[in-house]
Amino acid sequence: MANLYSGTSGFAYASWKPDFYPANVPSKKFLSYYAGRLNAVEINYTFRRIPSAATLENWVNTTPAGFLFAPKAHMRITHIQKLKKAEFTDLFFRAIDPLRTAGRLGPVLFQLPPAFRCDLAVLEQFLVDLPSDFRCAFEFRHASWLAEPVYALLKQHNVALCLAESEKLVVPEVITAPFVYARLRKEEYSAEDRLEIAGRVEQLLSQGRDTYVFFKHEDSPAGALYAEELLRRFAK
Repeated sequence: MANLYSGTSGFAYASWKPDFYPANVPSKKFLSYYAGRLNAVEINYTFRRIPSAATLENWVNTTPAGFLFAPKAHMRITHIQKLKKAEFTDLFFRAIDPLRTAGRLGPVLFQLPPAFRCDLAVLEQFLVDLPSDFRCAFEFRHASWLAEPVYALLKQHNVALCLAESEKLVVPEVITAPFVYARLRKEEYSAEDRLEIAGRVEQLLSQGRDTYVFFKHEDSPAGALYAEELLRRFAK
């Protein structure tokens, strides 16, 4: 049975008070409260820092069983090394492995820089070296990557093409893995928009694909409320 995981990119936003976080909830309680209403979160923290074992343990202990963390790959991998083989990549996967062993790890998101043009050879070698027991998704932000040879490589390695909304790039809905990873970036979605999103999620779940949907975060709690509404539609 396929599962829907719905949340936002990050959770530590005081600006979500009082429409999502009650006014009396302190920031140190944000994650536990968030995890009581949503079942996944995309972690931006790991883009700039390697999390300590104590940090991961706290995340796990603060959230209920079944709640998943989707860490963004460290910028050193995506923006400095630009996917070239390096020991740091192995270090990153070792660092987040406690989430995997605890059954609390969602897909790892590799968000490439906008100026990074397609390099099939580099991508192929990187995918070959990825540990097979991690789910991974790639967000390409240069149009040169949006091509059939790239999709074929992703399919070969069961890696998801991240279906990311962007004002600068239209990513086609190409499914390259047994699961789907979507980043919905608009500030607002109408009731009709949300029904359309739910309909597509229903199709994906019916195909047996776990589906991860992360709405925009930051200044407004709207994304968190949209994520909660989506979960309610598929509540069992």
